[in-house]
Amino acid sequence: MGHLDHAAFGWLTPVLSYAMACIGAALGLRCTVRALGATGRSRRNWLITAASAIGTGIWTMHFVAMLGFAVSGTDIRYDVPLTVLSLLVAMVVVCAGVFAVGYSRDRTRALLIGGLTTGLGVASMHYLGMAAVRLHGDVSYDPLRVGLSVLIAVVAATAALWAALNISSPVAVGVASLVMGAAVSSMHYTAMFAVSVRVTPSGAPLPGATAMQFIFPLAVGLGSYLFLTSAFVALSPTAGEREASASAQRPGESLTDRQQTRTA
Repeated sequence: MGHLDHAAFGWLTPVLSYAMACIGAALGLRCTVRALGATGRSRRNWLITAASAIGTGIWTMHFVAMLGFAVSGTDIRYDVPLTVLSLLVAMVVVCAGVFAVGYSRDRTRALLIGGLTTGLGVASMHYLGMAAVRLHGDVSYDPLRVGLSVLIAVVAATAALWAALNISSPVAVGVASLVMGAAVSSMHYTAMFAVSVRVTPSGAPLPGATAMQFIFPLAVGLGSYLFLTSAFVALSPTAGEREASASAQRPGESLTDRQQTRTA
């Protein structure tokens, strides 16, 4: 059996991956809150942003954590098409879950369907990502821990969607995203502890790209996307703030204000 190390860089990858999961969750919850207060095209756009944020956050969390994954006696490579496919699966499935919640009449049913869909999506993203791992040897899984990781994913997704529907204050969103980040991380590490590797030492070259060649630049790119989108969402006014500023201008507007508005 090869010795598995889940944190080859010490605390750096677990902490960084947790931060990524939290940022994605916070941004996703904030966008969902915005979506529920909007209508038409605006609602659809907010929901797409929410789904891409949560999907990106979960995927980045997984692969940043994977940067710390090492097996004694063999190098590790990643199959590029499969890794990209796992990202697309994360995006599409989270999108389906978020839209189910955003457009459904029956909230409870939407939550259950959305949570189940999103949770299974997160789990399939994780195991697709694991299927992309190339090493000298055979990878096997403990079915009980795999089942537990899928259950954690479904519960975490349902809780996150519930939070998106019921929470709107920034502090509560912050707390919910920390909890959601913890749930996503615990799902990841539960799934990783289900893995055992029987190493067959070999000098043959492995197919695929190294983590630093492929995963690291992609994670940095997606991480940057999350930060930039977070900044944009934080700075854009909510519907309530827009109404407040509009009504504040109306009653007390002087003639010069109106003329300035017209000329502006």
